[in-house]
Amino acid sequence: MNRSNAQDADGLKAAVDQAIAACGGDMRSTIRALIVANEFLETKVSELMKAVSHAYVRGRFHTYSG
Repeated sequence: MNRSNAQDADGLKAAVDQAIAACGGDMRSTIRALIVANEFLETKVSELMKAVSHAYVRGRFHTYSG
């Protein structure tokens, strides 16, 4: 494992530890909170994609032709 991958793994481990600690060490609560957060983010991404698509159709965004 190179240094960058090791740092990424350390950062991920720290984030996991923080999530578990935020839920009082309860693994089920941690997983539930992460699922809820993921669903929220998926909804926001979907809303943003629709807004960008709508703006593109209305001519507010132009493609880059190099």
